[in-house]
Amino acid sequence: MTQILPRWLPLALLALATLLWRSHDLASRPMHADEANQAVKAGELLESGRYAYDPGDHHGPVLYYAVLPFAWLRGQHTLADLDEVTVRLVTVVAGALSVLLVGLLALPLGRWPALAAAAFMAASPPADYYSRYFVQETLLAAFTLASLLCARQWWRSGRLGWAVAAGVCAGLMEASKESAPLFALGALAAFFATNRSGPPEGLRCARDGMAAAAASLAVWALLYSSFGTHLSGLRDALAAYGHAASRLGAASTGHEKPWWYFLRLLTWQRSGGLVFEQAGFAALAMGGGVVALFRPDPLLRWAAAYSGLVLAAFSLMPYKTPWHAVDLVPSLAVLAAGALASAPGTRAGRWCALAVALAVLASLGFQSYRVSRVYPADPRNPYAYVHSAPDVLKIRALAVAALGRSPGSIVRVVSEEYWPLPWYLRGLGRVGYWTQPPADCDASLVITSAGLSGEVSRRLHGAYDRSYLGLRPGFVCVVFTRKP
Repeated sequence: MTQILPRWLPLALLALATLLWRSHDLASRPMHADEANQAVKAGELLESGRYAYDPGDHHGPVLYYAVLPFAWLRGQHTLADLDEVTVRLVTVVAGALSVLLVGLLALPLGRWPALAAAAFMAASPPADYYSRYFVQETLLAAFTLASLLCARQWWRSGRLGWAVAAGVCAGLMEASKESAPLFALGALAAFFATNRSGPPEGLRCARDGMAAAAASLAVWALLYSSFGTHLSGLRDALAAYGHAASRLGAASTGHEKPWWYFLRLLTWQRSGGLVFEQAGFAALAMGGGVVALFRPDPLLRWAAAYSGLVLAAFSLMPYKTPWHAVDLVPSLAVLAAGALASAPGTRAGRWCALAVALAVLASLGFQSYRVSRVYPADPRNPYAYVHSAPDVLKIRALAVAALGRSPGSIVRVVSEEYWPLPWYLRGLGRVGYWTQPPADCDASLVITSAGLSGEVSRRLHGAYDRSYLGLRPGFVCVVFTRKP
């Protein structure tokens, strides 16, 4: 034990530090519309105990079920009780686990290169930002890493338990997001393209492969069927793969980006006078890719092939959102660590590698601080994608005050788009939502889009004060407050 503890202690401390840093001040950034939508769905599961998979842009069920233990530990049992800290702790923990898993994945490169890979993952701007963001991508990345590690252990040892564990993790991948097959296929293709050795002699590949597939299918079926209470969820889950594929390939979703979008996101870009860059990390990862061409290292060659395949797939698809960058960071971190591991074994070479690693980590850490803490909801931040404006944090106080002034009245939200408002108005009870103005628009508080405000104004009786709040960049809400 005295020999094992010092060996694992730096990696464990790094993961713990990542957990503590990312869990600080989780409620300060306003909820993105997607976060709010999913948090409300998680709150309904918490409150009712029922979940039915909806393939319409809600993705897999893992994210919602993962909220439950965090809510119970914090004494929250209803949607009204639930808060931003609870739901975002799910992805914070997954992100910290990913740091640990990347370090374990990179161990064949050496102890300190593995720690460097984990540190790159911890300091990465997209990994840091979306670990504090209630969306599926961070969970998907964590389960992908776990499945890769279990599969590698099975390949080396031939033990059935590792095959089953890999299958369970693969099932959790599939139950997290419909894009999971892209990463599973990419990992397999990269492995067969770069691996030259066969499995250990006597390994029962067919038996273990069937066990892994059965474990994966069982996890997938249990979650999508809501543990057997909603069997039509299995049908919907199968149909969702076609929907996801058509959306990723569609050219008119509103999320179309040029092919170089992720290359720019992961290297350097200027936005509204601010520069966001990861050029040093990208250069180091490219160096690792070059090393993989000349060094017969299976892990480096796999990481290079996997990064290239996934990046090519992302670049070719018109549909692009910045949280997909999280799925690229682990393999790039391994490549960057591989470049450091290739430094000459001399004293000067080791010091040079250390200096480069520290410089890259300092740059990444500074950028992470800016995107997550200084500009977390700023439209210039490339990761704050169509993000809710800070004004949404004022909505609940306005609604509570208006309802207090007019007992028995209601709050009306009349807008073509209104998320994340249902999250901020949760638990108030007397709130209604309309996408078109009703015949009678009177209420103690009326929140409407600028486009519908004229029609809403004509359907109001009595005296109202008018004010304006930003919902997100380019979308302004008009707020009508009934005068006392």
